[in-house]
Amino acid sequence: MSKVVVFDHPLIQHKLSIMRDKRTGVKEFRELLEEIAMLMVYEVTRDLETCEVEVETPICKAKCRRLAGHKLAVVPILRAGLGMVDGVLNLVPAAKVGHIGLYRDPETLEPVEYYCKLPADSTERDILVVDPMLATGGSASAAIQFIKNRGCSRIRLINLIAAPEGVERMQKDHPDVDIYIAALDEHLNEHGYIVPGLGDAGDRLFGTK
Repeated sequence: MSKVVVFDHPLIQHKLSIMRDKRTGVKEFRELLEEIAMLMVYEVTRDLETCEVEVETPICKAKCRRLAGHKLAVVPILRAGLGMVDGVLNLVPAAKVGHIGLYRDPETLEPVEYYCKLPADSTERDILVVDPMLATGGSASAAIQFIKNRGCSRIRLINLIAAPEGVERMQKDHPDVDIYIAALDEHLNEHGYIVPGLGDAGDRLFGTK
């Protein structure tokens, strides 16, 4: 079973409380999303492998640590996931960026991929799938399956807010994918929105309705 990590860092919780407020405008919402994504990725990448290197400082030679092993790719689920990308790149500027877009078929209600563009060497990278909300889990599960279908195996999911229903769906469909969230909320309402949540993340990020 995949692990679920809930970040209770005071800065993350403070910023998330402002994002939840319906009075928070687009500009501030966008900035906070990027900042929280950066803080979360700082923790998500805590277990990255390092290797010893020798560098010459202005004083003398020194043994230091640098990243080793697998490189990273960040894959936002369109469209709200775009708001988290810069937060990741602020910390890991060498990470490559893919994109995946889904829509729900009105007849079957199943997620349908309409766009998926991954880095050419994505099978050699650790993939961070980002999306602010994990509601039913349907879109996240489908996105990760589409990524797996392209040969990727080292995948992690990063969300700001999750509903228990979404976490359960993800653990059932992808027990090998760890989930990192800033808050585990109460439940989904009859319209599929997370309660208390923060509304539609995409609309609040881009100023649409």
